[in-house]
Amino acid sequence: MTALDAKTLDWMWFDADARDVRLREIITQRLAERPPPVIDDQIVATYFLALRTVRLEAAAKEIAYHATSGTWQPPAGSLLEACTARTVAVDAWDATGRLGLVQIAFPLKMLLHPDGHLTSVDILHTVAGPVIFDVYDRQDARLVAIELPETVIRTFPGPAHGPLGLREQTGLAADEPAFGTILKPTAGITPEEVGQLVEDAARCPLFVFVKEDENLYPDLDYSPVGRRVEQAVAGIRRAAAERGKRGLVFAPHITAAPHEFERMLDQALDAGANGVMFSESFAGGLVRLAREKMKRLPSPPAIYGHNAGIGVRSRHIWREVLDLLARLDGIDFRQTAPVKPGDPFLKPYGQEWIASEHVLSRPLPGIKPTTIVRAGALDQGNIGLNLADAEQRGLTSHVLFLAGSAINSIKNAAGKYDPPLGAEAMRQALDVHRSGELREVPAEQHARELARLAEGRGLGSLRTALRQRYPNLT
Repeated sequence: MTALDAKTLDWMWFDADARDVRLREIITQRLAERPPPVIDDQIVATYFLALRTVRLEAAAKEIAYHATSGTWQPPAGSLLEACTARTVAVDAWDATGRLGLVQIAFPLKMLLHPDGHLTSVDILHTVAGPVIFDVYDRQDARLVAIELPETVIRTFPGPAHGPLGLREQTGLAADEPAFGTILKPTAGITPEEVGQLVEDAARCPLFVFVKEDENLYPDLDYSPVGRRVEQAVAGIRRAAAERGKRGLVFAPHITAAPHEFERMLDQALDAGANGVMFSESFAGGLVRLAREKMKRLPSPPAIYGHNAGIGVRSRHIWREVLDLLARLDGIDFRQTAPVKPGDPFLKPYGQEWIASEHVLSRPLPGIKPTTIVRAGALDQGNIGLNLADAEQRGLTSHVLFLAGSAINSIKNAAGKYDPPLGAEAMRQALDVHRSGELREVPAEQHARELARLAEGRGLGSLRTALRQRYPNLT
């Protein structure tokens, strides 16, 4: 096998994430200094471009030409002119004029349906089309922001429930942390096993949300989604006495190809699902399809907009743009990532994480917020950090803390998986947070100090979970 030379290896080890972090810092600062305008009859898209040969002004005109009317100089006052994009602003970063930001206004005249509405598919088809990303001269191209007029925003359905709706449905107070869990094993399980797993989770009043994993497909001969939901609903009923008046949302996984998706959705609804989970990343428009289909129901099931596949898109379309459109289309839940010390386990992190959570929770006219889901290596050792962050930012009512392995993969003294043990460990960690005893402990030392406290207080479940999740602590 031919060895690779040093220069090639250097290229292979180029850290694109480090560049993205710095790029985001620069763009965020420049857009804060000169925000994109909001224009009543236009969608304003902001792009970062690094061009091989042409200047930013020329690239913007080229995008406007190819993405809209295909006319360089439309007659003044004509329909062609009303359907042609125009450059709003250019921010060149160096003397070449080929690196920087451009803002382009895309006319609603060429996009709006007869009743005045738009969909996310319509928007992305135009503002994220091939002329932006597929032309060779674009050494790099990013769609970093979109500004929609209020009249368009109000045509979207938005979430059916949002954070406050979840709390009303499950009996949570506004300042009470919301917890959920994920079924494990994640695949190769029958409807009867799903029912038992959901029942086990339902017997813990800590949880107000349970979802299947994305690896459990809906259309399986040995485990069809309709039968899984039937068994899950029965399991929740059997656990009702232990929950009191606390409700529980169960979201089966129904991601499917567009021609199969509605059948999967119908099976889940017919079986009594009060939530559904799917990813729209590889099949655009599914959120809107589900939202429109369910919005006339007395209590529409909540939509968990799983972000499987979002990373393959967010390199070129910033995550907050994708999350904004998903929120407008109607998702009730969207995963970001948990606060944790050290290197992140998942994206988003840093400013991307802040931007994503901001766009999911900020006020929008006529649109409810989306519940932020902190998940992905969330566990007993960092739940205190996440609770503190949500409290500090005024987001407690907007966040669902979702733990999978930290609940379902904790083993008891006999070496067997013991979800009730994991749940009790999470409850003990929550009690420690409420006590305020670790409030001044730096994030990097939080898990270690928590383990010491658990040892000293005889919090056996928490001690067991931390030993398994953080073996280096002991």
